[in-house]
Amino acid sequence: MMNSSDTTFILSAYSETGDIKYLYFTILLMLYIFTISSNLILIVVIYVERSLHEPMYFFLCSLSVNAIFGSTALCPHLLTNILLDHHDISRIICLIQIFCLHIYSICEFSSLALMGYDRYLSICYPLQYNMIMTPGKVIKLMILSWLYPICTFSIVFIMTLQLPLCGRIIEKVYCVNYSIVKLSCIDTTINNIYGLFTLVLSTVLPVILILYSYSRILKICLRSSKESQAKALNTCIPHLVTLINFLISDCFEIVQNRFDMKLVPNEVRIFLSVYYLIIPPLINPIIYGIRIQNISVRVWKLFALDPGSKTIRSRMNK
Repeated sequence: MMNSSDTTFILSAYSETGDIKYLYFTILLMLYIFTISSNLILIVVIYVERSLHEPMYFFLCSLSVNAIFGSTALCPHLLTNILLDHHDISRIICLIQIFCLHIYSICEFSSLALMGYDRYLSICYPLQYNMIMTPGKVIKLMILSWLYPICTFSIVFIMTLQLPLCGRIIEKVYCVNYSIVKLSCIDTTINNIYGLFTLVLSTVLPVILILYSYSRILKICLRSSKESQAKALNTCIPHLVTLINFLISDCFEIVQNRFDMKLVPNEVRIFLSVYYLIIPPLINPIIYGIRIQNISVRVWKLFALDPGSKTIRSRMNK
């Protein structure tokens, strides 16, 4: 059994790529830099522009903070391993990575659920919206969106820490909880059952809440004027695109963890593994920046030397 803190695991999904590893490293580094900078820009714009100090934009800030958190939990170590010939990871770093990446995933769904709830109140109860979504309630909901993932996953994580291990090989390019569970020397039925229960709490429940919110929104939109429908769609589409993208990518990860993927080419498995940790944080600020006019206009104003120039105005009107 290997249960000491100096145990190292081998990330076996890496393959010998020769000099092309420098190309992979460059691409991933550029994606990571763009992810961090674009999400920081979104946070800064919302912080600087007082007109954006509304619940929807605060929840969007929380989503961007989570994107930075998740990307940073993965990319630096991934970049290092791309360049190295030995792809091992210490037990403590592996456990930290597991905790951070699972918190990121659950927090993404809880943040999206909050954003769906906010759109539901804004469209279905416009007159009561400001009385319901008070600054105090917004702060409590944002804290809840981070505490809920920590509380939900902590029990699973503690159960994993107590498992005696009889193996070192993890068939991925990073650590996940189920990969460690599979290395256990003892029966893990309880871990698997509670893991599935946690999956329902962290993924299925938020998705149900989001679908319920948008079913009510759709019902209201069908009774409204075309102008009201267009306004509602303009604010809801970015959220739905973000949800669908993350849900699909998360399903890729679940399928890989729970089923044998040896018949799938290694390159495809690696892409599916890192998709939900790289692509959603990368494209979310782009989706919201393009679709929500209030944000796109403020971004141009923040970085344009002459916000009133014809060039800027023409770009904003497109």
